[in-house]
Amino acid sequence: MFYICSMLSYTEENYLKALLKLSFQNEDKPEAGTNEMAAYLGVKPATATDMLKKLKEKELVTYKKYGKILLTETGKQNGIAILRKHRLWETFLYEKLDFSWDEVHEVAEQLEHIQSAKLVDKLEEFLNFPEFDPHGDPIPKANGEIPSIDKVLLSELKEDELCKVVAVKDTSTVFLQYLEKLSITIGTAIKVLERIDFDGSLSIQIADEEPRNVSMKFAESLFVKR
Repeated sequence: MFYICSMLSYTEENYLKALLKLSFQNEDKPEAGTNEMAAYLGVKPATATDMLKKLKEKELVTYKKYGKILLTETGKQNGIAILRKHRLWETFLYEKLDFSWDEVHEVAEQLEHIQSAKLVDKLEEFLNFPEFDPHGDPIPKANGEIPSIDKVLLSELKEDELCKVVAVKDTSTVFLQYLEKLSITIGTAIKVLERIDFDGSLSIQIADEEPRNVSMKFAESLFVKR
């Protein structure tokens, strides 16, 4: 088990989790800028700067004024632990309490700050050690290892290619509800019938339903496996 700092505020934990998720989005550049960080969290750059100074004092990030922000090893471990709790709670809410996949995030945001490591381990065991949450995001293991899966965006597929949905890039409520309306969830089979050169939209077949057109934005928001 890795080292976890228990003397963090909810806000500090949220910043560490956000930095970790930004590093996942930019694997070639694991560092983030203050403005990028502020935009991600929906706060003013000055607010983000003040919090980053606190995290630096606790040796959780490396940061210079107007420079890039990088998680230290301890900061990364804490971020992974918070993300692990969040995604386990999302899975619990979805699988055991019948929350929809567009409802679980907000509740998990509250539950992720519970400090009991024993509770989290028991929760994982109760759920039979899931590897992915309801949105297809990997759930870190107790030792910090993060499961992986081969995936590409739906927009990258060619005509006549078959695939299945494995994760959602856009986890906004409005997009998740739209997917539900289309009967798309994790594991749904999709076939690309045609690529429309004019606007990048696609004609797809969802399972055995009638073909429908989806926008480029839609196709760039869904991860699939060939």
